[in-house]
Amino acid sequence: MTSDATARARLTEELRRRLPDAIALRRRLHAEPRLSGDEGQTRDTVIEALPARCDVAKTADTGAVVRIGGAGPAIAVRGEMDALAVTERTGTPWASRRTGVMHACGHDVHMAAATALALAVDQVDGAVPMLMVLQPREEAYPSGALDIVEDGVLRREQCRAVIGAHVQPLLAPGTVACTPGAVNASSDEFTLTVHGQGGHAAYPHLTHDPVAALAHIVVALQTLVSRRTDPMSPLVLSVTRLDAGSASNVVPDVASARGTLRAMDTGQRAAVQREMRETARLVARTQGCRAEVTFVHGEPVLVNDPALTSATAPLLAELGLRPAPELRSAGSDDFSYYSAHFPSLMMFVGTGGGGTRGDGTGGDEERLHSAAFLPDDTAVGEVAHALLAGYLAAAGSLLD
Repeated sequence: MTSDATARARLTEELRRRLPDAIALRRRLHAEPRLSGDEGQTRDTVIEALPARCDVAKTADTGAVVRIGGAGPAIAVRGEMDALAVTERTGTPWASRRTGVMHACGHDVHMAAATALALAVDQVDGAVPMLMVLQPREEAYPSGALDIVEDGVLRREQCRAVIGAHVQPLLAPGTVACTPGAVNASSDEFTLTVHGQGGHAAYPHLTHDPVAALAHIVVALQTLVSRRTDPMSPLVLSVTRLDAGSASNVVPDVASARGTLRAMDTGQRAAVQREMRETARLVARTQGCRAEVTFVHGEPVLVNDPALTSATAPLLAELGLRPAPELRSAGSDDFSYYSAHFPSLMMFVGTGGGGTRGDGTGGDEERLHSAAFLPDDTAVGEVAHALLAGYLAAAGSLLD
């Protein structure tokens, strides 16, 4: 496929022809959501909507990579499949029929949009092949994206770039944030454990109180962000849980805390983890206690390829989408595992009015993961056109 205006026009026209069916598919997927690890039916529903001649490689337990358009180097487009454990209250006639399960993050929109693009690519002779990545477990560990990368299926299928788009209610409808560099933070969970010497609360001088030590450590950890890291490099360190003791008159032997660490820089991520361990150790020592910090490492930083981002931006405009301000978030997305191995682009497609009402508060319908979150059907077409822009940019680079 050439990257000239004629080829773009053919793909665009085919894509638009597929949108009514894509909207119907979106509603069907929305009505039958599946939780992380249980996406097999969702995968099969999407595959049924694709041409029967497509090659399907199942992966990551309930996922699949579907080749559209023949052999050779290909552009991957991600469609994450899992829903959330949320009880829907949108009131739409096609609301979830599964109690306590809902597509509250727009994955139904993403899958339908990617399907429309796949069908368009299938109909244009000479188009660069597309790999539709039907990814499980975006919302839960173990990461479906990591499993797909480690499976090697994308390498075997000659993947040259990975494209994704996510609905974003903080942006106005019809706009797309196409931001170079880091756009989503790494995500790590930590557990801080303080070992002391318990005893009777009336005789604190005979104890080494891990609760007091824990309190001092939690306060000290906050200064790692405010005083030990570059203020121009975003970092979030949140302690979200404290656990200690079982009785009001007993100093326990052990106290613990849990939380999350988010970073937009890989080097800073590692440096702060070292600082956390050292801070906990030294502060605990001043209280006669011993402390350790352990980490469960999550997603890496999601980095958009600068060249791919730059090539996509003008194509978005050609396809009728308006630019949104650059958007970066301390949230995480396991799309980052693709960006760690392939030139990748994650775009954010607006579905709201900026996320706030006149009084400065956001409505539930404007919040990701809300029980009332329901992007308009027009979002299917806007996400599909954003994916098309990214696909065309990647295809043009491949053909240069």
